[in-house]
Amino acid sequence: MSDPAVPESAGFDLFGEPIAPAPGCGAHRRAEKSARVAAATAATEFTLLAAQLPARLRMGTSTWSFSGWHGLVYADEYDESTLARQGLSAYAAHPLLRSVGVDRSYYRPLDTETLSRMRKAVSTDFRFSLKAHAALMLPKSARRPVYLEGVPDVFLDADHAIRHVIDPARRVLGETLGVVLFQFSPLGSRVLGYRRELLQRLYEFLRVLPGGVNYAIEWRDPEMLGPDYQQMLRASGAVHGYAQHPRMPSVDAQGDIVAELDSSSGPLVIRWLLAPGRSYEAAKAAYAPFDRLVDPDPVARRNIVELARRALAAERDVTIIVNNKAEGSAPKSIVELAREFAAPETSLG
Repeated sequence: MSDPAVPESAGFDLFGEPIAPAPGCGAHRRAEKSARVAAATAATEFTLLAAQLPARLRMGTSTWSFSGWHGLVYADEYDESTLARQGLSAYAAHPLLRSVGVDRSYYRPLDTETLSRMRKAVSTDFRFSLKAHAALMLPKSARRPVYLEGVPDVFLDADHAIRHVIDPARRVLGETLGVVLFQFSPLGSRVLGYRRELLQRLYEFLRVLPGGVNYAIEWRDPEMLGPDYQQMLRASGAVHGYAQHPRMPSVDAQGDIVAELDSSSGPLVIRWLLAPGRSYEAAKAAYAPFDRLVDPDPVARRNIVELARRALAAERDVTIIVNNKAEGSAPKSIVELAREFAAPETSLG
């Protein structure tokens, strides 16, 4: 799913899609809805690449239900609804896909039946990056999108987050719950005018959430970054969510601003979301059916790898989630990232 365009005390006193079905593709027939989803035969190169990657590094895509991935992830061309229901186990069979972003939980919290189906589809080594419900990150003054009409104001409401997002996920997903991601869409100048108060309220929200769960905070406003934000993260135990997105500085620049890499023991969470100069809709139109790299971005790829290597050297877990709208095909982007990780590091000195 695309990245939605919504506005979206003690020791501390500073207060992201189904796409239209692709046309038939030659020898690839569309599988029936009732057919079991089969995994594509992994190329030997992918298996060898996976064996060279650090165990702490997990990469995956934003959701798994794209029919254009036949031959890349899936053995046949299945429709998106079939993949959404049955495709996860085939997705998780790919040797380079050890994580996945769960975007649909942003629009509505997932019920326990859905969470249980997800958990049964993967191994204990797999990790889910679960988006928290959008209402938790929507200020009262913001215009409510259609999918939140009728939802009460629960902005940074810890009780709502615990009951509807965190407790069900940690109870059902168990060790496969890698991170709960709080994605704040652009807040607007009115909210940003109360930046310090927002950081204080975010701290008070985070500090009462259940322990034993990794929480990541992701912004679309660079103004939210800074030393006080880093202090808030350190005090609350949450981590910064690095978003490679046109609205934000590059991930390496975010690392310099947040200065969190060497001070946190939590996971490094990176999401590579959107090519520079494109909207999500423009990228979708240009890249569908997401079966090839249309806009390769070796600079962004290198920045992501270097940031991840620093975290891995500090013995931190690393999760990298890639969207189709980053380069054109998330699975192919992950293959290129894996090749870069597997390549010997070069020294400039």
